[in-house]
Amino acid sequence: MYARPFSLYPPLMKFSGRISRVGESATLEVTRRSKELEASGIDVIDLSAGEPDFDSPPEAIEAAVDALRGGMTRYTAAAGIPELRQAIAEDYSDRFGAPWQTNQVVVTVGGKTGLLELALTLLDRGDEAILPSPYWVTFPEQIRLAGAEPVIVESRPEEGFRVQPERIVDAFTEATRLVILNSPCNPTGSVISAEDLRSIVEACAEREIVVLSDETYERFLYDGAEFASVARLAEEFPDTVILCGSFSKTYAMTGWRVGFVIAPQPVVKRVVALQSHATSNPTTFAMVGALAALRRAGPSIPAMTAEYQVRRDLVTARLSAMEGVECLAPAGAFYAFPRVADCYAESAESGPVGSVAFCSHLLDTARVATVPGVAFGADDFLRISFACSRDKLDRGLERMASAVRARSR
Repeated sequence: MYARPFSLYPPLMKFSGRISRVGESATLEVTRRSKELEASGIDVIDLSAGEPDFDSPPEAIEAAVDALRGGMTRYTAAAGIPELRQAIAEDYSDRFGAPWQTNQVVVTVGGKTGLLELALTLLDRGDEAILPSPYWVTFPEQIRLAGAEPVIVESRPEEGFRVQPERIVDAFTEATRLVILNSPCNPTGSVISAEDLRSIVEACAEREIVVLSDETYERFLYDGAEFASVARLAEEFPDTVILCGSFSKTYAMTGWRVGFVIAPQPVVKRVVALQSHATSNPTTFAMVGALAALRRAGPSIPAMTAEYQVRRDLVTARLSAMEGVECLAPAGAFYAFPRVADCYAESAESGPVGSVAFCSHLLDTARVATVPGVAFGADDFLRISFACSRDKLDRGLERMASAVRARSR
């Protein structure tokens, strides 16, 4: 009997409903396409990825190498090595007076995994999670993976992208289980004030809603901006606040994949159970390196922050000088989030319409990779990372300016 080629058969694979609701990360998608162009010999300037161009701390590297040589290549407890968990708890006690103990800390495979594990632990089908917009691209996808629905609360550029507590409270329903905050914010760089943070936490505590604070960029602040951490509220609201952090940005250790969650012990117990089945434990020698970074590499952070501020000023000035582009100076993180909607064409026939088309236009014509704002819930904008050299920024922004000038003619 003649067998038809396999490619002619109808697809037999059935995918889950949850994965069908999730798209590829827009930032990683842009990076992938940029790398493909580079591999074909095209000179692309990638301003899309949020990855520090600094080297990982030598203290971390040396400690990890010593751990490897010393045979630390085996499983650890699912929650991570106790020395690192204890050091993280002590760090938040020293800096913010937080009462957290070692058993309230879970070391995760990057901050992103910690956030996903929390979503899967805290949310269920029919639940709602409130998410200020613009938001980091992964937040709504993780909420949907947990079976819940993101409820988007807008923050506005004319207000400096400030998260307004009143709008958060107005979005509460009987289904609200979680409020996710991200300060300094990726992509806007906005920083939530201590007063606004307290207002949100108090309102959530009254309704038994959890506040999850992603504080990945907490060390990168500009122009004297003050950072408000939920750690300062942990003693007063022990069952309300949860913190997620990462070594990736603070210590330029993105590839090490070490993050952490600090939460009430019942939450930690369930996150650890989930992690035991998902990843077993974070990489052993990477945790040793992270411990060394936390204990000894702190003095390198101010120098990185100072360099980021110089780059921020360069980027915002150059962007603001482009016709049809408006750019607020971010108070933290290392992203610019310019409004570029005035550069869009009125129809697809006359040019790019929307942030996806405009970013594709920049990549195809100017060979500059940026991230479309629609991925962050703000289609009038795009995101540019200034976690790269001044020379790269200068060349990339000049190419972008030429593309914008050509578009406006």
